[in-house]
Amino acid sequence: MRSVAYSLMIAIAMYSRIPMPKVEWNEENMKYSICFFPLVGVVIGALVYVWGRICLACGFGQVCFALVGTVIPVAVTGGIHVDGFMDTADALHSYAEREKKLEILKDPHIGAFSVIAVISYFLLFAAGLTQVWTKEHLLLLAFGFVISRTLSGMSLVWFSAAKKDGLLYQFSSTAHRQTVRAVLVAVLSCCFLSVVLLSPVLGALLSLAAMWVWTYYYYMSRKQFGGVTGDVAGYFLCLCELSTVLIVGLLGRVM
Repeated sequence: MRSVAYSLMIAIAMYSRIPMPKVEWNEENMKYSICFFPLVGVVIGALVYVWGRICLACGFGQVCFALVGTVIPVAVTGGIHVDGFMDTADALHSYAEREKKLEILKDPHIGAFSVIAVISYFLLFAAGLTQVWTKEHLLLLAFGFVISRTLSGMSLVWFSAAKKDGLLYQFSSTAHRQTVRAVLVAVLSCCFLSVVLLSPVLGALLSLAAMWVWTYYYYMSRKQFGGVTGDVAGYFLCLCELSTVLIVGLLGRVM
């Protein structure tokens, strides 16, 4: 049980800004860490849901909900996934050879394409949130944050890594793969079932979109980078969450 508790602390400390006790990052303590990655999504989803209910109760308006709701995931995670999204956007738009793209991912500087991509991302994210207003839609959105992180965790134990170093490789190489896979598949199944029960059409579309983005992530990462990296995983997570927001917000408004 101690290794499970340590794995939980390491996962939360790695993928969020939530304070956690210091734990030694060794193979024994990290082997179940990926199982707890979806918990960060639970925290974000709960905060966005509560913020939406507060806006409804106090009459703050949809724009206020959307702008603060866009910031909540960044505030909880410290922007770790947005950083990966920007680096990957720069690498993809370089149209360079694979090794050069991997170098761009490690470059601490940002390029014009990453700025364009992240501004477009946040504008689309906020636009989608302006249309999320009912309790049902808030719940669907909350599940979306869990789904994206569950699929991201699954990629770490199913997809090949582009590099044999870095934190992502450390997490994937130390994982107890059979246990992690079983836990994440169970979590994903529960999430898909829950969103379909909440809203059969929107829930099904949300689930299909998440799986489509995950499939795109698999083939794109193999072709462009030779496998997944921490930055490319962040790129996927951002795209997956954006697909959820746009489906729940825009399609939910017209259906």
